[in-house]
Amino acid sequence: MSPRRRRSFLALATATAASLAGCSTGSTPGNDPGTEPPTDLPTTAPSGELVDDWQFDPADIGQGEGAGSKGGSGGANVTYTAQTSAGNSVGLAAGGAKDVNNFRQNVEEGFLPLPSDMPYEGLFYDYYFDTGDAGGCDSLFCPRYAPAVSADPLSGETERYLSVGLNSGLDADDFERKRLNFVVVLDVSGSMSSPFDEYHYDGDDGEDTDDSRPKIEVARDALAALTEQLRPGDRFGVVLYNTQATVAKPLNPVETTDMDAIRDHIEADIEAGGGTDLSAGLDEASALFDAVEDSDPTVYENRMAVLTDAMPNLGDTSEEGLQGRLDREAERGVHSTFVGVGVDFNTEIIDAITSVRGANHYSVHSADEFEQRLTDGFQYMVTPLVFDLSLELDADGYEIETVYGSSAAEESTGEVMHVNTLFAADREGGETRGGVVLAKLEQTGASGSLQLRASWENREGETGETTATVAFPDGGPEQFGNTGVRKAVLLTRYADLCRNWAVAMRQDDGEPPADGIAPAEYDDLGRWERRSTDLTVSPEYADRFASFAEYFRDEMADIGDESLERELAVLERLADASVTTRRLGRSRRS
Repeated sequence: MSPRRRRSFLALATATAASLAGCSTGSTPGNDPGTEPPTDLPTTAPSGELVDDWQFDPADIGQGEGAGSKGGSGGANVTYTAQTSAGNSVGLAAGGAKDVNNFRQNVEEGFLPLPSDMPYEGLFYDYYFDTGDAGGCDSLFCPRYAPAVSADPLSGETERYLSVGLNSGLDADDFERKRLNFVVVLDVSGSMSSPFDEYHYDGDDGEDTDDSRPKIEVARDALAALTEQLRPGDRFGVVLYNTQATVAKPLNPVETTDMDAIRDHIEADIEAGGGTDLSAGLDEASALFDAVEDSDPTVYENRMAVLTDAMPNLGDTSEEGLQGRLDREAERGVHSTFVGVGVDFNTEIIDAITSVRGANHYSVHSADEFEQRLTDGFQYMVTPLVFDLSLELDADGYEIETVYGSSAAEESTGEVMHVNTLFAADREGGETRGGVVLAKLEQTGASGSLQLRASWENREGETGETTATVAFPDGGPEQFGNTGVRKAVLLTRYADLCRNWAVAMRQDDGEPPADGIAPAEYDDLGRWERRSTDLTVSPEYADRFASFAEYFRDEMADIGDESLERELAVLERLADASVTTRRLGRSRRS
């Protein structure tokens, strides 16, 4: 770890030994996310001697005798923990993607993104939403609904939406993550040796840069940042994979482990090379969890975090096969987080295989940004609270046309909306980070009230249910139940426009659909070994981006959220692009 990053960690190291020991928190009836954490967590090894149980030899997976490049991650002797916002309740957010960093990074570097680089739930998680009045909520999950009537800004057609505010009665002071059985699965294949902002499989067409760090260094930084979030009572293991996989560190208690030594090994021993057998890495991680399968599920959360650029080319590389593995792990209580590294991170495969119970995924835009996100949200990343949410719509005059913000959106049409998982999420000033799922409704008959029944399970398999009645507002063409649904509609239209553009530049000759803004339809556009496509914007889409940017600016002002400026900047960049290839980031070097 660089001296600057060590100083950053030191500035964040405010947790005392008592807090690291996992002090018990109280619980409120109906709000309990699990059994109260035990108060007798050990803080050191029984003998007082910490164990360096790193067992990786680079020759084990064909990396040769030499060590990897130095200077990426480090062993600063500090620890910090994520903190909830004092005095607030905890909100909820859907599983799946947790950002759209890969979309923004591709545009910045002058590459054409894939539509899967812009997941709706990932875009929502970048913002806070008014999720309705949570007063009187004494349950783990308390949905609040807000209707909207709004005209498509390009076609003028009137559309109807319904947002589901993902509220919880769980107070932040009562929220504490469980102990973790935590296994990191690190991709050390050859593609991880390429620069962070280049496409590895471009071959000789890539850029020769002096200022871009290899993806493996960024991944080592991310792994070091993850280890800083662990505390006594957790167990931690590491699996490395390329052409084959090996256990670099067994799944052992943190309090008996010399974590400084482990971070030193991460920095010194890991380099990139070889093929990419993701399935082998998942197999080794699964075997580590076999040893702790008797852990009390009310005390321990089981999670594996896969750090990868997601371009498998060996073993089982099929979407169905990899998703099936994650499904089987989820069935036995082992959930998955994927952390994508690099501009060529293949969101298409990861977005598909993480649409399972308890899964989520992130894109690392920079190691510093990822470390900061962990500072504020590690316990949210590893704490699913609600499973198998189903929302049934009973209304003669309406049907669910499309659902945005759920990784199970394809299952959500007609009368039922599904969300596989809701994670704990930060809540500030009455707004929840990523705290909405949005349904676009089709009016099929006379307007009337909507009868809504939501049902779900908690982590212990106990079920809950609520019912509500909602009516669409009367009045002018632009009516919003609150700013939360208004922001969700704005961001959904923005995402649809960007996704349609990404498809059109590849297979529709740059022609936009004639009926305004609609969800993009496409077959698989990427390859697991993802190659770049230069960023291009047709004249038709340049005009659309310019027109939509005006609408976006006006809506941003009415909503009162200046953080939306980053999306407006993307729109303005795309609107200014010419019909020919235009590199909007740094220029290529031959």
